[in-house]
Amino acid sequence: MESANQDINLNSPNKGLVSNSLTDVPVQGATGTTVPVGLTEDESEELKNELTKVEDEIVTLRQVLAAKEKTAYELKRKLGLTPLNELKQNFTKGWQDVQTSSAYKKTQETLSQAGQKTSAALTTVGSVITKKLGDMRNSPSFKSFEDRVGTIKSKVVGGRENGDGLQSPTEMNPTQDGAPF
Repeated sequence: MESANQDINLNSPNKGLVSNSLTDVPVQGATGTTVPVGLTEDESEELKNELTKVEDEIVTLRQVLAAKEKTAYELKRKLGLTPLNELKQNFTKGWQDVQTSSAYKKTQETLSQAGQKTSAALTTVGSVITKKLGDMRNSPSFKSFEDRVGTIKSKVVGGRENGDGLQSPTEMNPTQDGAPF
C-alpha cells in the first residue's frame, strides 16, 4: 500500500503556484491513519487519486489561462488597444445598449410627446396674446391714446418738415470755425 503523502501529492512541484489551490487545504483522512465514515479503504484511495488529478488539472488550467491572458495583452498592445481605448469602446457599446433598450425608447417617446404638447400650448398662448393685442389696438381706449401720441408726434416731428421745428443735437453743425480741435 502506498503512503497517503504520495497519494495526495502534497509535495507536488506545482504546489504553491496559485495561492488559493485546494492542495493547501487539509483533507480528512489525508494522513492515511483513518478512513472517512461510510467509505471503504478502496473508495477512499480512489477519491484521493481523483482529487489529486483534479487539483493538477486546476493548476494546469490556471497556467494555460495566464498564458492566454498574456497573449491577449500582447495582441492588444500590437493593435494599439490601450485600456483607455477599451474603456471608450465599452462606454460606447453601453450607451448604444441603453439607446436600444425599451425603457430608453419609452422615455424618449414620452419626452418627445411632452415637447410637442408644450410647443402646441405655447403656439396657442402666442395666438391668444396676438389676438388680444389686436383686440386692444382696435379698442376705443387705445384709439384715443394712439390719437394723442400721434398729435404729440406731429407737433415734434411736423415742425422739422417745415424747417421750423426743433433740431436734435446730432443734426447741429459739428464743425465750428476757429475751434481748437
